[in-house]
Amino acid sequence: SSGINAEWPLRPGASCSSDLTIRLWDFVGFECIKTMHGHDHTVSSVRFVPTGDFLVSASRDKSIKVWEVSTGYCTKTLLGHREWARVAVVSPDGKLIASGSNDHTIRIWEIATKECKAELRDHDHVVECVDWAPDNCTAHINEAIQSENPRAAKSDGPFLVSGSRDKTIKVYDVSTGSCIISLIGHDNWVRQAIFHPNGKMIVSCADDKTIRVWDFKNRRSTKTIHAHEHFVTCLDFHKSAPYVITGSVDQLCKVWECR
Repeated sequence: SSGINAEWPLRPGASCSSDLTIRLWDFVGFECIKTMHGHDHTVSSVRFVPTGDFLVSASRDKSIKVWEVSTGYCTKTLLGHREWARVAVVSPDGKLIASGSNDHTIRIWEIATKECKAELRDHDHVVECVDWAPDNCTAHINEAIQSENPRAAKSDGPFLVSGSRDKTIKVYDVSTGSCIISLIGHDNWVRQAIFHPNGKMIVSCADDKTIRVWDFKNRRSTKTIHAHEHFVTCLDFHKSAPYVITGSVDQLCKVWECR
């Protein structure tokens, strides 16, 4: 399976795979309750929209698709990436999709119109991950912008973080389409980068086998943890407890306590 997304226990889980399908799973009986067909190649990402009634998927067939959960029907197809669309993530307000691709770009899509609102071209290699900033990041990101340019106007965003095989992490102001922060330090492909729930930090993992904690205001890594014996391919925060969960090619999942 290429990816999984679930919100316990309010809704089913969704998985995607190189078998070209997306599957919905019931977490009570642990059964597949729906299989969605429509992509022509590996499906590498699937996410629920915040309301839970639609899914967004990204595929090696270069497309992003929107699916209605109740029927399993594909309601929209977004085309524009020139190579594999690796990941697609829905904004917290449910109006925008950010997608990252092997074509080195991030695209911002308006779900209602299917229009590509922006193409962000600051990475020099495959974009492995994208993640929207929660609202509590806004003040901290504005501080980071004004620490370099005190005359810069404050922005309401939305803001986005990305990680790439060029080994960098970048933060964007989507309202202007500009890269406002670049974080350099990983020694190999960056696989995941997400904002810490407190809004002040970014946590990332990479093929250099590490997790890194970034103070993005000062554009530096404050902590490096040698987390696994092989590539660290994914990480996420527990929704309510101070834990980070990582997964690795060493076939282990680990739970880390934030201190």
